[in-house]
Amino acid sequence: MTVSETPRSSETPGGSDPTPAATASPGGSAEQRQPMDWWVFGVAAALVVAFIVWGTLSTHTLSAVAAAVLAGVMNAGGWAFVLAASGFVVFALWLAVSRYGKIPLGRDGEKPEFRTVSWVAMMFSAGMGIGLMFYGVSEPLAHFTSPPPGTVPADSAAALDVAMATTLFHWTLHPWAIYAVVGLAIAYSTFRKGRRQLISSAFAPLLGERRSEGTFGRAIDILAIFATLFGSAASLGLGTLQLGGGLQAYGLPPLGDLLLVAIIAVLTIAFICSAVTGVAKGIQWLSNINMVLAAVLAIVVFVAGPTILILNLIPTAIGDYLGNLSQMAARTAATGGDATAEWLASWTVFYWAWWISWTPFVGMFIARISRGRTIKQFITGVILIPSLVSLLWFAIFGGAAINLQRSGTDLASQPTEAQLFGLLDTLPLGSVLSIIAMVLIAIFFVSGADAAAVVMGTLSQRGSITPARWVVVFWGVVMGAIAIIMLLVGDEGEALTGIQNITIIMAAPFAVVMVVLCVALAKDLRHDPLMLRDRRSVAVVEQAVDYGTKNYRDGFVVSVKPHPGMHGSSEDAGGTNGAAGGAAPPERT
Repeated sequence: MTVSETPRSSETPGGSDPTPAATASPGGSAEQRQPMDWWVFGVAAALVVAFIVWGTLSTHTLSAVAAAVLAGVMNAGGWAFVLAASGFVVFALWLAVSRYGKIPLGRDGEKPEFRTVSWVAMMFSAGMGIGLMFYGVSEPLAHFTSPPPGTVPADSAAALDVAMATTLFHWTLHPWAIYAVVGLAIAYSTFRKGRRQLISSAFAPLLGERRSEGTFGRAIDILAIFATLFGSAASLGLGTLQLGGGLQAYGLPPLGDLLLVAIIAVLTIAFICSAVTGVAKGIQWLSNINMVLAAVLAIVVFVAGPTILILNLIPTAIGDYLGNLSQMAARTAATGGDATAEWLASWTVFYWAWWISWTPFVGMFIARISRGRTIKQFITGVILIPSLVSLLWFAIFGGAAINLQRSGTDLASQPTEAQLFGLLDTLPLGSVLSIIAMVLIAIFFVSGADAAAVVMGTLSQRGSITPARWVVVFWGVVMGAIAIIMLLVGDEGEALTGIQNITIIMAAPFAVVMVVLCVALAKDLRHDPLMLRDRRSVAVVEQAVDYGTKNYRDGFVVSVKPHPGMHGSSEDAGGTNGAAGGAAPPERT
């Protein structure tokens, strides 16, 4: 999804603020189209084209190398993904409750650019979509019929609790905290500091302004392009698999490579057309339609499905999630050996890698729509609201699927991409619901890929919000090609395996970038003008109290009056006196 922005006036609301953003445009210098950064674009494009050529000419070799690299990453760094994801949660929540939470993402006193309802709706469209459609039925059902190693027996009452808790673990607090960290860093750097809307610009506190635009900064932006490219391609691959599963439900033969390639080709052409036309209102219109269709689909499944079970499942799932959170967050190969390592690669680590690879895209998007929010408002909204939507979605679709499985219909035996349609087929007007689901997936595909292509164009063109059309087309075509290759490198035709393997590999370097980004953001916030004023205020008050105590013990007051140098103010205008102790005459300090 893309958003058209209306530049705000350069006047300072409320009349204050010495921050650089007070005279900067909303996107720093990115409001006007910037020249191409040929180093970033050229290096990234050359490496990606080389990957496509390799995957086209020798798919089996690429598959073997990907499997070997994945094994190395999991053996040496699986723990790092698990630890980093929880670290981002702690960091984001700490920022929200700390003194930094009151810092605005813009000038002091600036109002939010979008109404809260629109802000929430756009976040939903950006960070969700194909993933919820693909895993809404399949993940709770998979954990119910095959729980994590060493936990509970399959198909048992306890397995239902584990299934919902594990699903919420993968889709609520952790992923949105990962998005929030990157989105906050970009929003603060752009709207508070007036820098370019680039990942590398947020590293200025560590690298310096000049280095953040030099070799180091370009390397970061190249990694961000790679993360966006492969993360988005993974989503396109999942959407393609599920569309193929829906077509298969209507009588087409089993999925073949040719059908998958054809689906990707058609939808790639569609989202390239939407991206180059610049019809932001059209994409917003489609996204709004998608939200309505998703709500209709969920309501129908809720009403026609096991309504009471779903209602009971919501509080139970919350309790199980919170009760098992620490255990799930600490699960590594050390707790269960090879079986757990394999399970983590297919589920938890894959998810953390997928969310991390999506952060440049989703982070940039939620940053652009969050100007004027405070850090506390930003983190609270970005984490809690989408988490609530995920809870309801998985309770409805996961609860209905598990109930169907327990009643004797072996939904779990169907291919993963076809399980949603298998569930819908058991409901009234199942064929109509399946068509609605396929329309949802197609629009999520088009709007999500459109925004991802624009983001990669922005990274290639020095932070331009409206990059050149040919750049967007290039990245759109490349994204479709990568999605095809990811589908083809799975073991023995298991396309989902290929998507998961390559996503984890490509996200590993950007996970390191995110850890350093947290350090840069913390340093930036520590030197924020609002924080500096607070520290100066505390120091002055402490000095005044020390002086009063030393000279008058408890018999003094602290008087606050306008500075003599301020024009147009009387001596006592706006002043307030706070008394402490006895009635001695006030002492100016």
